[in-house]
Amino acid sequence: MLARRSFFALALALAAHRDVGAASGRLDQPGTVVALRHALAPGVGDPSGFVLEDCATQRTLDARGRDQAGAIGAALRASGLGDAAVYSSRWCRCLETARLLALGPVTPLAALDSFFGEPGEREARTLALRDFLAEAGTDGPPLVLVTHQVNISALIGRGTRSGEGVVLDRGPGGTLTERASLPAPPI
Repeated sequence: MLARRSFFALALALAAHRDVGAASGRLDQPGTVVALRHALAPGVGDPSGFVLEDCATQRTLDARGRDQAGAIGAALRASGLGDAAVYSSRWCRCLETARLLALGPVTPLAALDSFFGEPGEREARTLALRDFLAEAGTDGPPLVLVTHQVNISALIGRGTRSGEGVVLDRGPGGTLTERASLPAPPI
C-alpha cells in the first residue's frame, strides 16, 4: 500500500508541476510570494474550545491532506522553488502542511492565523500580514505562506480551496500583484 501511495503522490506532483510551471513563471525570483491554503483537513473551522497548542483539539490533515501537501511541495520544487523562506499559521493543519512541503524550516507567524471564528480580527490580521510582507522587502528569497481560506480571501479578494494557492509579486511599499493561481493537486 505504501508503494502505491508513494506512486500516487508522485503522479500528483508531476501533474501539478505541469500546471504550476505553465501558470506561474519562475518561482525563484526575489519578491515572489506563494500563498497557500493548508492541505485537505476535513470539516469546517475548529471544534469549540480548541487549544492552539494542542493538535488533538483541532481540525487536522487526514492521509489525503498529507499526500496533497507532499505533492504540492514536490510540484513547487520541480518548478524551481528551492531556496524559500517558509512561514505558517500556528494552526496544526497549516504547520503540518508547511513541513510536508519540504521547502525548508518553517517559522510560525501569527499574522497568518485564522480569524474564521473571530471575524472582527480580519482587518488587524490582514494589516499585520501586509506589514510583514512590506518589511520583508523584495530582494530576499521567495516567501511561502501557509494559511487559511479567510486570510487569503482578505489578502487578494477571493477564496481558495484546500491545497490551492496564488503566486504574488511584492512591489514597493508592500504592494501585491497576483501573478498566477496554483491549483490543488487532485486527491
